[in-house]
Amino acid sequence: MAIPAALTIAGSDSGGGAGIQADLKTFSALGVYGCSAITAITAQNTCGVTRAEPVSPGMAAAQIDAVLSDIAIAAIKIGMLANAEIIAEVAGALRPFDGPVVLDPVMVAKSGAHLLAADAVASLIRHLLPRADLLTPNLPEAARLLGTAEARTDEEIEAQGKALLQLGAGAVVMKGGHAEGPVCTDRLITTSGTTLFEAPRLPTRNTHGTGCTLSAAIAAELARGAAPQQAVKRAHGWLHAAIAAADGLKIGHGHGPVHHFHEVWA
Repeated sequence: MAIPAALTIAGSDSGGGAGIQADLKTFSALGVYGCSAITAITAQNTCGVTRAEPVSPGMAAAQIDAVLSDIAIAAIKIGMLANAEIIAEVAGALRPFDGPVVLDPVMVAKSGAHLLAADAVASLIRHLLPRADLLTPNLPEAARLLGTAEARTDEEIEAQGKALLQLGAGAVVMKGGHAEGPVCTDRLITTSGTTLFEAPRLPTRNTHGTGCTLSAAIAAELARGAAPQQAVKRAHGWLHAAIAAADGLKIGHGHGPVHHFHEVWA
């Protein structure tokens, strides 16, 4: 049986916990062959981002062209895009691809470093939201896309998810990691309704790369043939287990990564 392949379009994290590195680990852990197109290079570790440099827009597009012209990609995950020029080039390079696209609108790192230029939000909405089969914002990202205050209640989260559907996304996963309370709830919002995915909030600081990892896990499940709701359900459960095992890695002195290989490593 052929192994499905997925492509991640994102920035590089030198610390290995987020971005391209987290996506490729996730693909591998879930039985999917991973390909990549790097949009930016960041100097970062578990304590923060010290420098970030985007690649040229043409180089970002050339990587995508090279992969899609040769390898049968079953799903694409998009993460950090850095600026409006790269967004436009990526959107153009995706035109030949007719499979599912998961868009994680990466804007700010856990350390607070800005990973998307302020003038690029409009470009992201215009060029890529309509191409996204699944959009996976956290609460601050959803608010920034909509130009409004961050949602605080369940009703506000639901309303913002529906507003993002109106901007063109096929479906929206409103991630609950930035909310409060003993239960972390991710909401899959579609034109047909809302599905909740709940898990106990875990007492750990080692959550670096959770957003990248969740979107990559959803893309991996889509590449394996899962329907969107089933893909989100499986990714949600798998990520919760990766967070539960994160303290055992003991990586770095800040916010360590989740344990992508918790099902593989002894």
